[in-house]
Amino acid sequence: MDRLHLMNVFVAVAEEESFAGGARRLGMSPPAVTRAIAALEDRLGVKLLNRTTRFVRATDAGQRYLDDARRIIGEVDEADEAAAGINAEPRGHLAVTAPALFGKLYVLPSIVEFLQRYPAMQVSALLLDRVVNLLEEGIDVGVRIGELPDSSMRALRVGYVRRVLCASPGYLEKHGMPQHPEELPRHDIVSASAVSPSIEWKFRQGSELVAVRVKPRLTVTTNDAAIEAAVQGFGITRLLSYQVAPHLASEQLEILLSEYEPAPMPIHVIHREGRYASAKVRSFVDLISARLRENPSLN
Repeated sequence: MDRLHLMNVFVAVAEEESFAGGARRLGMSPPAVTRAIAALEDRLGVKLLNRTTRFVRATDAGQRYLDDARRIIGEVDEADEAAAGINAEPRGHLAVTAPALFGKLYVLPSIVEFLQRYPAMQVSALLLDRVVNLLEEGIDVGVRIGELPDSSMRALRVGYVRRVLCASPGYLEKHGMPQHPEELPRHDIVSASAVSPSIEWKFRQGSELVAVRVKPRLTVTTNDAAIEAAVQGFGITRLLSYQVAPHLASEQLEILLSEYEPAPMPIHVIHREGRYASAKVRSFVDLISARLRENPSLN
């Protein structure tokens, strides 16, 4: 069998963690997929997949081969697209990652628009609140909040977010508006994902950063829960501006002490550098960059 075909079959099965799922993705019969994997393992002389009645997982050797196969297939796709010309319509599979809530609010609408515009595309969205290694996890495009480390990735700055304090009008009417960060320890504080009974919040005062230690009365594990507690009037919380943008617009929450906010954090769209910008990556990056740049909540 053609070696590139076998690689494509292996990647589909490994990513779907299922022979049947790989078959559906490729439009092949399950027996044909099983024969292809067996032929590949015979050719290489190594077991690539562990199979049970409940799951299929890549072996250690299989995981290394998966990384290489993804890279090779990607380079072949790039070469095909470059030969076809810059106006070739995007087709194939695209993997995208972004922070969970940011992805839901701002990235997913662009993904839906992209899929509606290009019917030959499929997209996998990995929305997680952790830094995803694009190369190791086979991701094509990522959205990152914060300063970027030096890397070989191409990055486009598309906006910024602020770290903001906010509370409901009802809470402020009852407890008063703090005028300085040092007043915060006297207020009810809601903290998302704190790992200790007390936390430090940093603020900008002139050209310096000052730290204020607060002890939350309520600690929650998600930003959504912190927002809900603040909307219900329990206390003051600190989140990123995009996370509370709808609640600020509806006047459910108000921003406090904006003059003491630290410097804004940039938003970048990043993608893996290659010899050519593939049509699918180029088209998606252009689309999402335009949508993020035109969003007033991010600029």
